Amino acid sequence: MPRFSCPKCRSRNYWHIRRDKLKCRHCRYEWSNRKLPLRLTTHQWKKILRWFLLGHSVNTVSRETNVHRERVLRALLYARTVMVKDVPKQLSGIVEVDETYVGGQWKNKRKSVRAKGTKRGRGTSKQPVFGIHARRGMVWAEIVDDVHAKTLQPLIRKKVRKGSTINSDTWKGYTGIASFGYVHRLVKHGEGEYSDGKGTHINGLEGFWGYLKRRLVAKGGIRKDRLWLYLGEYVWKYNHRKLSVNQQVKKLMNLLNNRRLIGG
Repeated sequence: MPRFSCPKCRSRNYWHIRRDKLKCRHCRYEWSNRKLPLRLTTHQWKKILRWFLLGHSVNTVSRETNVHRERVLRALLYARTVMVKDVPKQLSGIVEVDETYVGGQWKNKRKSVRAKGTKRGRGTSKQPVFGIHARRGMVWAEIVDDVHAKTLQPLIRKKVRKGSTINSDTWKGYTGIASFGYVHRLVKHGEGEYSDGKGTHINGLEGFWGYLKRRLVAKGGIRKDRLWLYLGEYVWKYNHRKLSVNQQVKKLMNLLNNRRLIGG
């Protein structure tokens, strides 16, 4: 059973009393353990999460749930925070690794930004994102400072179990990864090869990159300091895409409860 905090004095010592209410042993304040942060009921939270998971805008969620827009924004911040943390600890089997770049459309960037880098590919001024995809269907992705070996290979060693088969393109950042206990297979994109016909490809991860970029474009612009939250949101949605919306809502409610974002 989760532990709650008194909303008034933050004490964690309380009694269970009538109608699922709690009473603080310290200040004697009474509150309901069915109340969530922001003073939303469980029913309101479920409605907010449902409209959110269906991909609707904050304004639509606010209108359909009759909850103020600012409260919806704060609720979704909590939801995205637990989504970021709900990722597989390690991936194994046949995995694909790749990097991509996200950011606004080139024509909309300021001249000072456009002067720093090229429009596309490695060397661009856009934000690099590194990802790992297991053939079983799970994805992990993270914002990185660069795509050099010193940055990417420690992430691979942390997130991919030794003995796994790693598929990548020929980018030098992956050179030497086999020496750490992996089978390393290459697909030569530079020569127009996207699969060797024997299962060596990174098409699964390329599919996720396409999904991610379509969702980010639909948002119409995201602050850079919040990009990690939206990346975590779309990784989570992709990893749980086979669940029904009701199942996804239930899972998110459990995650919020486990993080003590419900009831305290």
